[in-house]
Amino acid sequence: MKVREAMHKGAEWVSPDTPIAQIAQTMRNLDIGCLPVGENDRLVGMVTDRDIICRGLADSSDASDLTAENVMTRGIVYCNAEEDLEDALHLMEEKQIRRLPVIDENKRMVGMLSLGDISHAVARELSGEVVCAVSAHHQ
Repeated sequence: MKVREAMHKGAEWVSPDTPIAQIAQTMRNLDIGCLPVGENDRLVGMVTDRDIICRGLADSSDASDLTAENVMTRGIVYCNAEEDLEDALHLMEEKQIRRLPVIDENKRMVGMLSLGDISHAVARELSGEVVCAVSAHHQ
C-alpha cells in the first residue's frame, strides 16, 4: 500500500507569523492536533497543540504576542505520497512522531499521515506496534 492511499488529503498549513491563538482556533475548528508551517513555498516546521502549551504558554508571561515561529518544531520530517506505507511507518517509529506531512513529486504538501490514518489502513497488530513505538518515552 502507498502512503497516498492511507493519508488524509488536503492538509492545512500556516505561515511563521501566524499568531498561536489563530493556530489554536484552527486546530479546534478542524479537530486536528498539528499544523505544518510553510514559508516561501517550503515546509519549515510543525506546530502541535503540545508546542503551544509547552513552548508557548508555559514559557511566556504574555502568549498574545507569540507566533508559529516562536513555538514550532524545526527540521520537519516528511514522507512522499508514492512511498510504501511501511517505510513511512518505520520513519514515524524511528523519529517517534504521530503525524507526518506528505509531499508529492513536486515537493508540494498533499496531505498528512497520522496514527489514526494508519489504524484504518493496516492490520491491527502492525498499527499497535507503531502506536507503542511512537508513544514510548523519548530518551
